[in-house]
Amino acid sequence: MSDKDKRYKKLIERSKNVGLNLNMPVSRAKEYQMRTLKRLINKAKHTEFGKYYNFDQILQSNNVYQAFRDAIPAGDYLKMAPWWEKARTGAEDITWPGKIKHFALSSGTSDGASKYIPVSPEMVRAIRRASMRQVLAIARTDMPKDHMTKHWLMIGGSTSLNYNGVYYAGDLSGITTSKIPPIFERVSKPDPGIRASNNWEEKIERITAEADKWDVSMVAGVPAWIQLLFQNIIERYNLNNIHDLWPNLEVYIHGGVSIKPYKEGLDSLLGRPIKYFETYLASEGFMAFQNRQNNNGGMRMLLRNGIFHEFIPFNEENFDENYQVKPDAKAIPIWEVEEGVDYALLISTCSGAWRYLIGDTVRFVNVKRKEIIITGRTKHFLSVVGEHLSVDNMTEAVRRLAQDLNEQFEEFTVYAENRDGYFGHVWYISTHNKELQGELESGKLDNHLKELNDDYAVERDHALRFIEVNFVPHHVFLDWMRVNGKEGSQHKFPRVLKGDTLTNWKEFVANNEL
Repeated sequence: MSDKDKRYKKLIERSKNVGLNLNMPVSRAKEYQMRTLKRLINKAKHTEFGKYYNFDQILQSNNVYQAFRDAIPAGDYLKMAPWWEKARTGAEDITWPGKIKHFALSSGTSDGASKYIPVSPEMVRAIRRASMRQVLAIARTDMPKDHMTKHWLMIGGSTSLNYNGVYYAGDLSGITTSKIPPIFERVSKPDPGIRASNNWEEKIERITAEADKWDVSMVAGVPAWIQLLFQNIIERYNLNNIHDLWPNLEVYIHGGVSIKPYKEGLDSLLGRPIKYFETYLASEGFMAFQNRQNNNGGMRMLLRNGIFHEFIPFNEENFDENYQVKPDAKAIPIWEVEEGVDYALLISTCSGAWRYLIGDTVRFVNVKRKEIIITGRTKHFLSVVGEHLSVDNMTEAVRRLAQDLNEQFEEFTVYAENRDGYFGHVWYISTHNKELQGELESGKLDNHLKELNDDYAVERDHALRFIEVNFVPHHVFLDWMRVNGKEGSQHKFPRVLKGDTLTNWKEFVANNEL
């Protein structure tokens, strides 16, 4: 073992006891979160936002959380955008102290519009701390300890940032990767030159060309692109599976979308089982990560890492028919949540987001341990006649259909359509089997959806008159992403199509041979 390897291994061991306590008692969730909230408010009390909403008075209240909740309306990007636009001009002390020099580009998966999310130095440090905690959680499994000093393959967006003279903008991975401590660069792959590429096809090709020089033990990235990379490597080197090249591969860290549609396909590319760990890292911050196996896939919320979390029950009392949050929506803190309830996540952060509706819905699978799963997006629920179909329902139904047909369906999307006054759902599901016929299999998908969602079952007998399934080649989904500038690991195909994105998809499908 080289001197660098020895130093790195010692660092891993020391880190277990230096400010990265994985066994932090979640019974103290209220204490940790209230401390976080007060620190955020105190830090930002002299900003324009803090003065506008009287942060000083909130801090002096007998009930800081209630005063905070009453003073500041909950809202999505449109609420924060005017403030953040001022910060993008170079103005200081707008929603967070100082000048924001980095903005993460986050493309909305429903409407396609780009969002500029501020990323403060405090947020970069918070993301680094959370990333280390996840690595240490993995190190505490039965993974061979020497594997932690082998290569970690991180398939993120481009690390190249655009600078306009005022601020840098680009993928969050580009902002955070530039801050990686030099000692971690030794195990991180691919090399900086490859990570900086904006051309995803070129990036896959260059990673594939270098793959036989690495001893990879851990992989991280969005499932669709990891699967594509593995397939490319296996074909290039004429392998039976990826373990023929990387025998020490033990862990896959995934996030961004549900692993369910991809799991069987990924497993088929492996020579033996590996450990899957989910992570919840958004452009707005690091929310949670899976720190143990066999726990229903739950990810543990980060309670003292620069983010204060609130939860709005995702129901008709709090959201209108277009799934916009109502002005009188009632949010609750983490110490009041219940298991089995879908909540829209609201965050206040050390980058200057305040009661910001991130767009995800989550469900607590273990309240005691503060473990959640992501159930979908607030704008990706489909309910034109009261069917209340969630992405979680859709994903599971497609997984069951794949089992019925002994197939692999990695991608899908659906939209509602009115035909002669009758509503129905139109599905597109990716496949590698040209023989599949949607009209023959739509009944199976329909039955699975009925089993999973009582509201859907009721409406299929009344207002929801039809379901249409179209099987299309897998490359069609990838081609659409490429044409629309959404190729790469930072982007996800929208599960529910609406508005301009739906029009774009229809035109693309009509003009391309399927």
